[in-house]
Amino acid sequence: MVVLNRIYTKTGDAGETTLGNGARVAKHSTRVNAYGTVDETNATVGLARLHASGEIDAALQRIQNDLFDLGADLCRPDMERDAEAGHAPLRIIESQVLRLESEIDTMNARLAPLRSFILPGGTALAAHLHLCRTVSRRAERLVVELATMEEVNQEAVKFLNRLSDWFFVAGRIANADGTADVLWVPGLTR
Repeated sequence: MVVLNRIYTKTGDAGETTLGNGARVAKHSTRVNAYGTVDETNATVGLARLHASGEIDAALQRIQNDLFDLGADLCRPDMERDAEAGHAPLRIIESQVLRLESEIDTMNARLAPLRSFILPGGTALAAHLHLCRTVSRRAERLVVELATMEEVNQEAVKFLNRLSDWFFVAGRIANADGTADVLWVPGLTR
């Protein structure tokens, strides 16, 4: 259980932070950038939820919780069981990836196939979901970069890859099931 009695600790004043395993690292490290961008993704989801309701809002709430799981996963570089805590670190698991895939398939079944790329926009919810998509893509790039340097849970990489697709399809749903998508017209302003 997390207990936060004090918000500031001054332990980061020299430009370092503590990972979930107690190790100290630079705040600009790839690992901190990766889970920091996951946190940024979560904040954009919070903005999207201001415009969401019903099933989309419920799904976004689940995604926010999963993003906290992902942050917990990424802040623990050691993949082994934590002997002191007596349990394995929290990790993204296959069922979380499969749930996203199932939700993508269900939403996509309602949509006509795309015949053009779409521009981020349309409804306020769709625009916010496209922001979620681009920030989650950046998080994915950082996690993939981290995986070239250190061991990373591959389900975390898969989760981020599916998540950006989820945001894309949900953005189309938010645009009246794609009928209000803003289509890209190549060379329109030439």
